[in-house]
Amino acid sequence: MRTFAQRLMARPGDRGGGAQKLENVVIIDCGSQFTQLIARRVREMNIHSVVLSWDARRERVAEFSPKGIIISGGPDSVNDPDAIAVDRRVLDMGAPVLGICYGMQLLAKTLGGAVGSGERSEYGVTRVRRSGNSRLMEGLPDELQVLMSHGDRVTSLPEGFRATASTEGGVTAAMEDRAGRFFGLQFHPEVVHTEHGRDILRRFLFDICGCAGDWRLEDWVEGAVADIRRQVGEGRAVCGLSGGVDSSVAAALVNRAIGPRLTCIFVDHGLMRLNEAKHVVASYSGMGLSVRHVDASALFLDRLAGVTDPEKKRRIIGGLFIDVFDAEAAKIGEVDWLLQGTIYPDVIESGHRKGAVLIKSHHNVGGLPEHMKLRLLEPLRDLFKDEVRAIGRLIGVPEDIVDRQPFPGPGLAVRCLGEITRERLDTLREADAIFREELRRAKLYDGIWQSFCVLLPVRTVGVMGDSRTYSEVVALRAVNSQDAMTADWVRIPPEVLDVTAKRICNEVRGVNRVVLDVTSKPPATIEWE
Repeated sequence: MRTFAQRLMARPGDRGGGAQKLENVVIIDCGSQFTQLIARRVREMNIHSVVLSWDARRERVAEFSPKGIIISGGPDSVNDPDAIAVDRRVLDMGAPVLGICYGMQLLAKTLGGAVGSGERSEYGVTRVRRSGNSRLMEGLPDELQVLMSHGDRVTSLPEGFRATASTEGGVTAAMEDRAGRFFGLQFHPEVVHTEHGRDILRRFLFDICGCAGDWRLEDWVEGAVADIRRQVGEGRAVCGLSGGVDSSVAAALVNRAIGPRLTCIFVDHGLMRLNEAKHVVASYSGMGLSVRHVDASALFLDRLAGVTDPEKKRRIIGGLFIDVFDAEAAKIGEVDWLLQGTIYPDVIESGHRKGAVLIKSHHNVGGLPEHMKLRLLEPLRDLFKDEVRAIGRLIGVPEDIVDRQPFPGPGLAVRCLGEITRERLDTLREADAIFREELRRAKLYDGIWQSFCVLLPVRTVGVMGDSRTYSEVVALRAVNSQDAMTADWVRIPPEVLDVTAKRICNEVRGVNRVVLDVTSKPPATIEWE
């Protein structure tokens, strides 16, 4: 009998999904760090947004019948020989087009204008002044504070265009054509630093594109269930549950669509928080899912012995997860689909587009065979974390799972820096439990995106009683975020930090020092490894 991995390799991969018949705004991603923020802003106005790569052909864009098209910023210069360029035919589809930053420069050059290098770059908050009539900025103050992030500038407007705003240095900050089809902004309206940025986007979406703003997550759920039923047909699916929000919501959604033809496998790698594996299994028992619990903790610890490199840890855990998953899945019989809880930030951070850098590999988008027999079903792939949580509530996923803070696929292996041992993991679990307990006691936990402890491979001198100690260090990490792409460290009250540090040092053997991580993302990542 072929193994599960061999069956995966036998057929070219096909990702589940597909365009629903919705009122769509298409966002062409040219590599901007703000692309998904644009998509979020559109969805916040109850309009469905679809993000497509810069190299999407006209035919692909047309599948979504876009009411409007937004071209994002990007790191390139439009004058570079190999610069990103959008299919020229996309601009001729008839839908209004808004170019932001690089997108504005691309519009200008493509439509006959010129772009050159400025005497100096403009990065950060600056002020722009409106000039003349503008459909896009009608009714706004004459002067606005905006966020700029560009080196090049539009030096000559295309025929039929007029400048509608400029910076104090005379750089064209906004432009539009007299026919009312093409609009450009050199600044970023999607960020909070830009005054009236949402008003500008609202005018584009409603007044110019004519969107109705009638998209709701309830409609998304109904459409997604119908899509899954149509795609899977009479086939069977298997899912690797992690205990996290994403895989749990994905499983509940697919279970709603195909019922017992979905089998879930929970691989317990022994790297979860204190008592978490038992809690997760108990939660799933009430969701009507068919779940197989595989305790492979001893195997994972054995393979991780002596490994300190973070990427090697991730590769070992990802590969071993597949091996264990493979062995259990082989007992199920023939399966057609592999369900994963991949969401959009996973894809962006894993470098799956031109210009995106590999920050860290993710267990649910890396490590699978490149050519798979099973078709990959990823119904949450274009959603943000807060949307996934909202969908979970709509379809009855328990609150203790929906409200669960994000937890990395490799678990505590990436929070236990240095060598992984059962003793060090237990130390980390106990410290982490104390930190979360004190945050809950102070009624702070539910308002924090992610909070956890990190055990450092550092020993420091301490004094306990009359004795000298030489023990390890625990770092406290708490951040707030909307989508994990950016994050700000949480200002925890000193009295909470004081109690937490004292308890950890007094109650957790082998720790004599507690430090606080006060670094946001960027420049740091949320996790330490």
